[in-house]
Amino acid sequence: MSSFNHFSTPTLPAQQPHNISALRDTLRQQMQRCRAATLRLFEGDDLFRQQAHPDFSPSGWHLGHIGYTESLWLRERLAGLPPADHRVLFAQDGLPKAERQNLPAIAIIQAYLAHIRQDVLDYLEQAPLERQARLWWFLLQHESQHGETIAMVHWLQRRDNQAVPQPPALPGHGQPLATPEAQMVQIPAGPFSMGSDDPWVGLDNEGPAHLCPVAEYWIDRYPVTCRQYRQFMDAGGYQTSRWWSPEGWQWRQQRQISQPLYWQDGPPWDNSPVYGVSWYEADAYARYAGKRLPTEAEWEKAALWSPVTGRSQPYPWGAASPAAHHGNYGHRLGAPTPVNAFPAGASPSGCMDMLGNVWEWTSSPFLPYDKFKAYPYQGYSQTYFDGDHYVLRGGSWATQQWCLRPTFRNWYTREVRQLFCGFRCVRNAADSPTL
Repeated sequence: MSSFNHFSTPTLPAQQPHNISALRDTLRQQMQRCRAATLRLFEGDDLFRQQAHPDFSPSGWHLGHIGYTESLWLRERLAGLPPADHRVLFAQDGLPKAERQNLPAIAIIQAYLAHIRQDVLDYLEQAPLERQARLWWFLLQHESQHGETIAMVHWLQRRDNQAVPQPPALPGHGQPLATPEAQMVQIPAGPFSMGSDDPWVGLDNEGPAHLCPVAEYWIDRYPVTCRQYRQFMDAGGYQTSRWWSPEGWQWRQQRQISQPLYWQDGPPWDNSPVYGVSWYEADAYARYAGKRLPTEAEWEKAALWSPVTGRSQPYPWGAASPAAHHGNYGHRLGAPTPVNAFPAGASPSGCMDMLGNVWEWTSSPFLPYDKFKAYPYQGYSQTYFDGDHYVLRGGSWATQQWCLRPTFRNWYTREVRQLFCGFRCVRNAADSPTL
């Protein structure tokens, strides 16, 4: 795990610099910082060849795939250099996941990445960034996303080895939370600007920005905590079919699920968010609590929209780039933290932990916004607009800053619970919440 001392906060530009030289410097610095964060994940990793779950490749494969993808798009398609080695091994469609364990030594994979990166940085000195900048930023985020998957594979291995981490020490970062379940905030009815038109870092599925009408609702101030979820478990939540959707109940019975995948019980975790839950489990808890999961529009409005200005802002706390006091992200603390640990990260409406700590399930299928345009290739998002994938928002403790923004849309099928994913709930305005 990365330590807090390893963490540095890169500053992301709000818009593309007019000075191409400054743009080159910015990209070089960000790529180097991101790569250093990726390589730190492999310190002490002697299981990089091991497949921790049938649905996920070994961590070492993800490392090689990062290099392969960077080579494919930048070295080969832009710089015109010959293809890199290991194409079949590290391509997304090269080998089945179960056959990706026959990997070279970790030092060889790292040397592979270093060779590719040197060619890429050489090309950066002459690249026409006024036309290419979006692709460079896409690949930076691609590496960040695979870095989080690497962290998840490590987490699965730690769970299998019963190496459960202790809550991180957070001196001065919040006091024990008394009754998170009793706190909801009201979001008034009205349209807000949803999504992003940022040509700089926005991924294709985040745009275009559009005016989205939303009815009045109440939303939990905090993600659902372990203490709250224990009440659901103690009340027979996993044994009571009426709290579950028909598909969810069938899934629970078939899998014999009786608790979250990463369940951590006891006072040290009471105020931390529950995580490692499927969409079905989150939906069942919401029904038990007399609530429901938020739509992604409701989630985003609560995260960004200011009742004072009537406008959306870049981050819950304002326009400043994420900093260490805003939340638990970037792998710097190594585990979830109490949901009230970062008051400086509160949204204009008073919601906490909207960015970092755990991803949050929504009730929305992953579908394109109107006038969606695919980038950089047709299948990046469009393949998953199938109605079976649902949207998660907010990022986790392992999400790097390059992917940490409220308009970022993650997506998985409803049975997946290996992610660092939790949830918060909403109530309709007509239902009187407990305050």
